Amino acid sequence: MPTHVHEFAWPDRVVVGTVGNPGSRTFYLQVRSGARCLSVAMEKGQSALLAEKVDEILDELMTTEGNPFSIPTATPVELVDNDPLEQPVVEQFRSGAMSLGWDPSTAQLVIEIFPVIDEELLEGDSNNVETSEPEEVLLVRIPVGTSRAFAKRTREIVGAGRAICPFCGNPMETTGHECTLPAGL
Repeated sequence: MPTHVHEFAWPDRVVVGTVGNPGSRTFYLQVRSGARCLSVAMEKGQSALLAEKVDEILDELMTTEGNPFSIPTATPVELVDNDPLEQPVVEQFRSGAMSLGWDPSTAQLVIEIFPVIDEELLEGDSNNVETSEPEEVLLVRIPVGTSRAFAKRTREIVGAGRAICPFCGNPMETTGHECTLPAGL
């Protein structure tokens, strides 16, 4: 069965947002073009890493002599998007592997997100090529200014969770925290 590609070449909106309270939030990458909207569930760590890598690529591209792609150093004010996720949030799939690239022909970052692979299915039928190909993939192409805004918002969303204990480094619950720092240190 061929892979269904959900492609957004010049989306109107691409953001990471959450549903739920700190400590039990679900992260989503949501992309919209016109009336078409798609949401992919992500892990908090995936969201943070994606934002970090987007900024790394943009920073590296800025070092190109003359900055030919007009990479902004900061988020352009007109591209700031602090609105909540569009409702209702309907999960298309849960993200597994992701790839991030650069298309110099359009001056866009390219994000590919593949669904989580069910390892039990692969173990039961390891010789079946069809089970190793994803049923669907999200392909998003975003210009450099929007990429900076995406990374900034994502870092803010990730950082808006539970406070971190200054002693043990674990998240603290609003109901209290039992520090795991060994006694006597």
